[in-house]
Amino acid sequence: MDFEFDEPFIDAHQHFWDLGANPYPWLQGETVPNFRYGDYSALQRNYLPEDLARDTRGHAPAGTVHIEAEWDRADPVAETRWLTQLAQAHGRPTALVAHVALDHGDAPALLAAQAAFPLVRGIRHKPVTAASADVAQRGLAGSMDDARWRRGYALLQPHGLSFDLQAPWWNLDQAADLARDFPQTLLILNHTGLPADRSPAGLAGWRRALEALAAQPNTAIKISGLGQRGKPWTQADNVPVIRDAIAIFGAGRSLFASNFPVDSLVAGYGTILAGFVAAIADRPAHERRALLHDNAVRFYRLG
Repeated sequence: MDFEFDEPFIDAHQHFWDLGANPYPWLQGETVPNFRYGDYSALQRNYLPEDLARDTRGHAPAGTVHIEAEWDRADPVAETRWLTQLAQAHGRPTALVAHVALDHGDAPALLAAQAAFPLVRGIRHKPVTAASADVAQRGLAGSMDDARWRRGYALLQPHGLSFDLQAPWWNLDQAADLARDFPQTLLILNHTGLPADRSPAGLAGWRRALEALAAQPNTAIKISGLGQRGKPWTQADNVPVIRDAIAIFGAGRSLFASNFPVDSLVAGYGTILAGFVAAIADRPAHERRALLHDNAVRFYRLG
């Protein structure tokens, strides 16, 4: 999409990878079962700052937050080291959300190592979740209910780290309890809570789940990941979802994010940004700036 946009904005969720130099099993031989966009073979190529610059020509972000990209789990600190070098050379990314397996015995040491990098602001560790609302249950090992997982989560606050959560909406009851029990840790929900089911019942369940999470004041939401398998990304499909999410969390706790290059499977960068801009066009100028820029600066400490 040919979209020109010159207002300052932050991309709060993007990824880089160099497949010739670094290990990403999910892009180098393994296959993610039931990947939400279907075939993702188009992602099996390098994606570096020059690629993001190409994709954002005419609508370049003022800064970006890199979210861990599932580097080989044997050495998550190596991804942070490489990204730090990339940022020093290219000015992108601006901040990092690194990986630590919170339920592993080495979590304390790895959290300390990740937090020592000046660009690291938070941690993402995808908890065990259910494949559908019909089979969702509480108390599973590796889930947000797991006592061992929670012991790792408790170590975020002493390091001043936030948490990026990727989980479908039907597991957000666990997230609401987690946020309540650790009120000093900011929990940022990724990909709009994954509202893949756009049926009236599915969207109603999604909204209820977001409302329960948003009731905890130490939570926020990133608006991204709205593509649907086998369908083009359209404003008709996604503007109402964006507006619902912002209405639930408020203009002070919602952020724009592209999820590039993953969401390039469903839309160009300009299409996604234009849809977000259209969704907030009727809001006051200070709210638009918060949603596009200031919230990300505040939550990820970019100033």
